[in-house]
This record gives sequence, C-alpha cells and structure tokens, in this order.
Amino acid sequence: MLHFDVIIAVIIGYLFGSISSAIVVCKIMRLPDPRTEGSRNPGATNVLRIGGKKAAIITLFGDVLKGVIPVLLAKWYGFDTFELSVITFAVFLGHLYPIFFGFQGGKGVATAFGCLVALNWPLGLALLVTWLLIAVIFRYSSLAALVTAVLAPVYAFYITNFYYTVMAVGITFLLIYRHRNNIQKLFTGKEDKIKFGKK
Repeated sequence: MLHFDVIIAVIIGYLFGSISSAIVVCKIMRLPDPRTEGSRNPGATNVLRIGGKKAAIITLFGDVLKGVIPVLLAKWYGFDTFELSVITFAVFLGHLYPIFFGFQGGKGVATAFGCLVALNWPLGLALLVTWLLIAVIFRYSSLAALVTAVLAPVYAFYITNFYYTVMAVGITFLLIYRHRNNIQKLFTGKEDKIKFGKK
C-alpha cells in the first residue's frame, strides 16, 4: 500500500503532467488551438506544423521539463524505486489525460523522455539517440517515437531495474495506443514527414 506522501507525490506529478505546453504556448503566441488544427494533437510536432520552429521548440522544452521537474523532486525526496516508478507513470498519464484540458492530451513522447531521463540519465540518453537516428534517417516523428517506445523496456531491463522496466512497458503500450492513427498512416503512406525548414 502506498504511503500518504507517495499519494501526494503521485497527485502532484499528475498535475505537473496535465500542464499542456502546446495549448499554453499557442495561446500566448496567438496561434490556433493545436487541438483543432493540423493533426489536432497538442504536441510539439503539430505546433511545428501550425506555428513554426520557435513555437515548437518552446513546446518541446516545456513538455520535457514538466517530466523532469517532478521526477527529480521525487528522487531528491528519497522515494524508493517502486514509488518513483509509480510517480513517473502518473506524470506521463497527466500529459496523456490532462485534467486541466478535458483529459485531451498529447501523445506523450517528449514528456516520457523528460521523465525517464530524470529517472535514469543513461536510459534517457539511449532513448534520445534512438529517436534522433530514426527521425533523421526516415524523417517520420511518429516512426521514431514508435521504435523508441518499443525499445524502451529493453533498455530499461539492461540499464535499470525491475520496477522501472515494468513502468517502461506500461509507457510503451500507451505510446503505441496513442499513435494508432499514425501507424495506419505509415502503412498507407499518408503520414507527414518532419520538415525542418519552416519558420
């Protein structure tokens, strides 16, 4: 059974994750709501499509940071590996299903990375290198996310511990589920490629 301080940390982590960087950035920069434009996904890739590189970079940084901050705070507090895995998963769920935005969140790639790199930096580094390699070679953000997600539990198994591995498996399943439309588009050749030349 989780102790009271763990439950509080889980709630705080979820609330951190519920802050949608894409929606906030688009509102501040007077851009269209990412939930109604482009792919209608409130994430950095869609913000890149509708608002350009500057807005996308800010969104990406925000999504990563909201994963890093609560996990680092939880580590600093001294929670054990099981408790940290639960808190980390709560942050990730907050991004996918944010209470502040009608439970309509993004796909979770950047926030998952922020959580995992804060949890264990060698694991985060392995994930980052994998994503970059696939993204640069194939120019599909979704494909890079899917390949990285599938490999995340493998990396976690060899680099970290049992609880982190189980948590990584949960994140992987949710990432694949959230990318189900992208998977269909990849198979039909309708998925948009990453374009780095926009404003």
